[in-house]
Amino acid sequence: MTGTIDQRPVRDEHHSVGELIGQATEQLSRLVRQEMALAKEELAEKGRRAGRGGGMLGAAGAFAYAGLLALAGTGIAALSLVLPVWAAALIVTALLFAVAAVLAAAGRSQLRRATPPKPERTMGSVKADVEEIKGRAHR
Repeated sequence: MTGTIDQRPVRDEHHSVGELIGQATEQLSRLVRQEMALAKEELAEKGRRAGRGGGMLGAAGAFAYAGLLALAGTGIAALSLVLPVWAAALIVTALLFAVAAVLAAAGRSQLRRATPPKPERTMGSVKADVEEIKGRAHR
């Protein structure tokens, strides 16, 4: 009886255990290489998509910044109807700096909580696992 498995003819011959293990090892190795190649291609595609998405977010940020500048100009123009232009510009500028100060303080607070950049909960969990394994090994 002959058929094809993995592009090689299969015969009714009896193979030694060593030959069978060698074939299994070779097939497993090939399978792992193929899976790694597939994972690499999938990650590359996701990376390309992330790059395009990041570029679009950057462009959106640039347009939002331009919109903020236009809004500031609009605010100055509106206030200049009831105040001198210099006073209107000063008020809008002070408001923008106040918003920047609040955002900077919030960002600084977030950064302080993020450092040092080590996964403390995971490290604690791994230490607990190691202690558990040590405890079981000594029993």
